[in-house]
Amino acid sequence: MRAALIDGGFGIDNVKVISRPDPAPGPGQVLIRVHAASLNYRDLLTVRGHYNPKQPLPLIPCSDGAGEVLAAGEGVTRVKPGDKVAGAFAQGWIGGRPTREKVQATTLGGPRDGMLAELICLHESGVVVLPDHLSYNEGATLPCAAVTAWSALVRHGHLKAGETVLTLGTGGVSVFALQLARLFGAEVIITSSSDAKLECAREFGAAHTINYREDPQWSRTVRALTNGEGVDHIVEVGGVGTLTQSTRCVAMGGNIYLIGVLAGPEAPLNLTPVLMQDVRIQGVFVGPVEAFEEMNRAIAASGLRPVIDTVFPLDEVQEAFSYMESGEHFGKIVISMD
Repeated sequence: MRAALIDGGFGIDNVKVISRPDPAPGPGQVLIRVHAASLNYRDLLTVRGHYNPKQPLPLIPCSDGAGEVLAAGEGVTRVKPGDKVAGAFAQGWIGGRPTREKVQATTLGGPRDGMLAELICLHESGVVVLPDHLSYNEGATLPCAAVTAWSALVRHGHLKAGETVLTLGTGGVSVFALQLARLFGAEVIITSSSDAKLECAREFGAAHTINYREDPQWSRTVRALTNGEGVDHIVEVGGVGTLTQSTRCVAMGGNIYLIGVLAGPEAPLNLTPVLMQDVRIQGVFVGPVEAFEEMNRAIAASGLRPVIDTVFPLDEVQEAFSYMESGEHFGKIVISMD
């Protein structure tokens, strides 16, 4: 089989396509022919060596991928050959609260080898059947970005029709949050530095858009758009660069879901608005297999289709990571194995 490998040191230049022996499934495992993988910002950080500088190399990157079950090992009952599946981000986190035992050593794309390979063996408990209407490319976008957005708004936030959602930026998690919020009948405000991306967001149902470069005090605009009340839910991917403004435009009793730290991991924060407005700041670390399956039922019932910006072939894996690094994408970047 062919696979992409980080080897010889960190950096995009050290991601190479190599050949490896085909794996075979053991008891409780399934062999998957991976048709597509998708990129998350975590994958870029892993390639750079910033996510875990102590990560042993070589490593097959990418937590997200989808493919067809080719064979099942002894005792497998959850899936069968021919099923269209994706691997769960944290293979050991099936349900309930996360623990170090469930999560720390079981996440794909670091510390475990990821999905950027033509063949992979996974335990049946870490495999999820995909909605019938999705292609492999679309299914590959779900395990990390979509489940994270679902966990924020639904698993933690119990999103209701008529509530307001602010999502920052137009990357994978943010666009999935837009789509899922609209699925639940919520009103969405979205930010970006690109007017072209904001136009795309309106096409996918955003009620209001804000160019944060042209409107650096965007929290005031958000409050004005909500008649001074603020928004019920904020999908916060910026970290140090945006969290203070998020606390200024969240509604009393509202929720801020801390998902990314694109602008840095540390920030001085005035806790008074959080305290005086009964605000909940919730860290979101993707979600368990149970949440993935629950989300898939909603996707299947609604016919929702993930937003894919660009599809690269496996031989252009370095170009795919460079494109993610540029920040020019709207939605997801996919690498096709076909």
